[in-house]
Amino acid sequence: MRRRLINSTLAVVLVVIAVFGVSLVIVETRTISNSAQERVDSEALRLAGIVDSRLLSDERVSGEVLRKQVDTDRYARIEIPGRAPIEVGTRPTGDVIRATRDGEEGEKVTVEEPRTAVTQEVGRTLLIIGGVALLAIVAAVLLAVRQANRLTSPLTDLAETAERLGSGDPRPRHRRYGVPELDRVADVLDGSAERIARMLTAERRLAADASHQLRTPLTALSMRLEEITLTDDLDTVKEEATVALTQVERLTDVVERLLTNSRDPSTGSAVTFDLDEVIKQQLEEWRPAYRSAGRAIVSSGKRHLHAVGTPGAVAQVLAALIENSLMHGGGTVALRTRVTGNQAVVEVTDSGPGVPADLGARIFERAISGRNSTGIGLAVARDLAEADGGRLEMLQGKPPVFALFLSRTPSYRDGKDGRDSKESRDGRDGMNHEASDASGGTVR
Repeated sequence: MRRRLINSTLAVVLVVIAVFGVSLVIVETRTISNSAQERVDSEALRLAGIVDSRLLSDERVSGEVLRKQVDTDRYARIEIPGRAPIEVGTRPTGDVIRATRDGEEGEKVTVEEPRTAVTQEVGRTLLIIGGVALLAIVAAVLLAVRQANRLTSPLTDLAETAERLGSGDPRPRHRRYGVPELDRVADVLDGSAERIARMLTAERRLAADASHQLRTPLTALSMRLEEITLTDDLDTVKEEATVALTQVERLTDVVERLLTNSRDPSTGSAVTFDLDEVIKQQLEEWRPAYRSAGRAIVSSGKRHLHAVGTPGAVAQVLAALIENSLMHGGGTVALRTRVTGNQAVVEVTDSGPGVPADLGARIFERAISGRNSTGIGLAVARDLAEADGGRLEMLQGKPPVFALFLSRTPSYRDGKDGRDSKESRDGRDGMNHEASDASGGTVR
């Protein structure tokens, strides 16, 4: 493409130079020839006037007198009736420019000039025109190369960007080239790169969330199955099988929720549910693991609380906190329920060493972990809590206290302007006020 652009530009310039250059040469040649003829005519007329003047005043007309009146490169011949012709200068040979004038006293004046002077002047003019044409060609080539580079380099760069997108590197380059059409293509490629990057990020996040959220119910299910294999008591087998079926249902709910959030993270399924039932379920699931570790898990606080949210999501948040305490904490893990304003609060605490000070402000960030874990459990838990209008906070770092805030009344929205109801706003204000009064600011 670069070569075609250069050749086409050069061809246009050569055509323009050929058309206008030839015309200019013809015009200049004629102008120079006419100018030389006019000079000779003027010289002949002037010399005839001088001869007339001297004849009228009876002055002597001779070659010596007229030699001073004629240029050295010209030849003049004066013919006076009754006298011998007078010649001034050397008569040129070859092609000449000639002018003849008749005087009032009957004399005839002829002036000749060699045409070589005109040829030399035409040659100088042609040389100047040729030099200008050469400079124009050089300038055209340079301009064509620059323009070709300006157009082809961005196209090469855009092709590399498209190849990078196809090879799985979706980073936008944000390069612009000063050409509206090419900048438009660059905008489209950058927009596509950003969309691809968001899609890849969402897929990676879904995979990480799925691996983490499925691990907990699968672990609990495996513990139930182990209990079944270790007992011969039919009643115990039935009880454990019933719990295992409940955990399978929970696992199904987790999968459905992950798929729903991967399509539309804003989709919620909040309902009013019995918070005691969810806490009881978690205690039953985690007691075997805590007994195996020589620890205990208990609950206390206000009973018969109803909260608004997705029961499966709330169970996942509590499971993440309980598992976090099992892995990183120490002593007895306590789940305490209380009410603050329009919020139902579930606090999870243990007697472990707590959250390191350098991790306190970043504990809910993904990939932040203090002890070789995945670092996504608390981040996923906070996302689950916020999906239905709740909030997960770390109220205290040592000993660790994590609090899940849930609204006690449904949140209604105006269908026209999308504004929250007064109850929902009051609930969030109460939750924010509670979080601001706590002594910490994040979780592990």
